[in-house]
Amino acid sequence: MNFPLTLSFKILALASQIHVQDGAGGTVAYVKQKLLKLREDIDVFADKEQTRLQYNIKADRVIDFSARYNITRAEGGAVGSLKRKGMRSLWRANYEIFNGAGEHVMTINEENVWVRVWDSVFGELPFIGILSGYLFHPAYRVTNAQGELVARLVKQPAFFEGKFQLDSGPALTAEAEPLVLLSLLTMTLLERARG
Repeated sequence: MNFPLTLSFKILALASQIHVQDGAGGTVAYVKQKLLKLREDIDVFADKEQTRLQYNIKADRVIDFSARYNITRAEGGAVGSLKRKGMRSLWRANYEIFNGAGEHVMTINEENVWVRVWDSVFGELPFIGILSGYLFHPAYRVTNAQGELVARLVKQPAFFEGKFQLDSGPALTAEAEPLVLLSLLTMTLLERARG
């Protein structure tokens, strides 16, 4: 992948949709969350027209307090999974990333919880709330089992849309790129729903 990647989604869409572009402006993925599902069900397409399904992400249970989100290829086969760390994620976002064999390989942690809190609170204020996208920028770090930086996702300034930038870290391997991207896409959708 050609980093940095830009993840952008419209704030006023009925179903959450994320467009992922690479550093050259080409489409890497288009994500669409299905409406009115009891369990999370997310389709990841290779194009914005949604003609080439690449991956599917489904929760293993209805109540997602400690749900596992299984990531599979469209043609079948496990890529890996993402699991929210139940009680630890109530205050600060904490997720574990597992490979296709079910081994814990990476962790996602929110860098500063107060930034997200102020972004959410300020965003709810009438009229001036639209400026929250320019004032507060939550950030998330992906680290491997050795604690090395794999990737970093940071909210970017934007009006009327959510925008994030994903930068690769020194420990990111080509084999891990799809799992990292899909895990961060899922985490972004879940954290957006949390506020």
